[in-house]
Amino acid sequence: MTKFPILYWPRRTTGDTEYQLARKVINNSCGVMPDVCTDDLDIADILNKNPNAVIYYPVFCGSTGWWGELLGSDGVVCDKLIISPECQLMVIESEKQVKPTGKTQLLAAEIYPTSGFFKKMNSGIATVADMLATDAGTILALFSGKNQSQFINILESTGNSYLGCIGRY
Repeated sequence: MTKFPILYWPRRTTGDTEYQLARKVINNSCGVMPDVCTDDLDIADILNKNPNAVIYYPVFCGSTGWWGELLGSDGVVCDKLIISPECQLMVIESEKQVKPTGKTQLLAAEIYPTSGFFKKMNSGIATVADMLATDAGTILALFSGKNQSQFINILESTGNSYLGCIGRY
């Protein structure tokens, strides 16, 4: 089955060396230059219309919240490609197409910001990878962990809600 690469690039491409490097890395990885999307990205719509699409989503050093667009879609992060110290590409495919390759997963959850919760989570069950504050006073958090059921059990015991697994490595 032929994969269809799409590079999402929210920055100006003119003179952007990371953009050129990203296209080259994608071409080396899958043998074809990607289509480029510079407008707002609707991951659910793209994967719905083309289940063979592979979306390359850049995460720049210091940016947060890149994973929020995955919530509610069937897209999962299945790999990442390091472009430079300033940028890595998250490789996103339809959940229906992805086969888990390893044990580490990206786990998303809605939590209340209490220090006890973070001490529990960072004690080997999962590590905080990214967070976004909400207007409701909760935090949407992304964790990296190996045991999804243990992660969900701890979340539920602290009264928090689990949003889902958004990646597997």
